[in-house]
Amino acid sequence: MSLLTKRATVYLDPVLHKALRIKSAETSQSMSKMINKAVQQALAEDAEDLMVFEERAGEPLIAFETFLKELKSDGRI
Repeated sequence: MSLLTKRATVYLDPVLHKALRIKSAETSQSMSKMINKAVQQALAEDAEDLMVFEERAGEPLIAFETFLKELKSDGRI
């Protein structure tokens, strides 16, 4: 374990904990490493989503009902 890591107490659902323990044993990876990787991936997805929101901030808004009407008139639904 790196000296730069921080310790935290995390409470997991018992079924999730069991699955994590099994995967840890099968992959020879520590539970901490797998949890860190999962959190990093989740945060990266959030960052991507925020970037897309920022890129599309200037686009015009359209009401849902209007959008549905357009889809129907175009024969898409």
